[in-house]
Amino acid sequence: MIRKILLGYDGSASADRAYEFAADLSKRFGAELHVLAVARPPEFGDDVETRASIEHSRRHYERALAALKGRAASEGTAAQFALAVGHPAEQLVRYAEQHGVDHIVVGHRGHTRFDRWLIGSVARQVIAYAHCAVTVVRRNGS
Repeated sequence: MIRKILLGYDGSASADRAYEFAADLSKRFGAELHVLAVARPPEFGDDVETRASIEHSRRHYERALAALKGRAASEGTAAQFALAVGHPAEQLVRYAEQHGVDHIVVGHRGHTRFDRWLIGSVARQVIAYAHCAVTVVRRNGS
């Protein structure tokens, strides 16, 4: 039985498709829907650059979440929204553990094979470390 669903959301087309899937799953099972966006700090930079980059990223995700909140409300989908700072896969897994989530839904952005090999995908990392079921939603054409 699915009681709590966590959607990893970044505002991309694949994240929008993942939202559609997660919202439908939530309605079918009467499950709580949680939506988490993660502002990722830069790999390199001094403190001033890092803070500025994180602030810029936070504002971006706050706007993306606000738009999704409006969409969810207009569709009658109840959801809880949160924003974290850190590595996306790590933050998604941590949030799921802390909130008793039993199903995580993430989008797949369709990076090239080289990109996936070089940095790994967030979806792949969530699958590897999550304590619960994970669904990866691909957008059409990926």
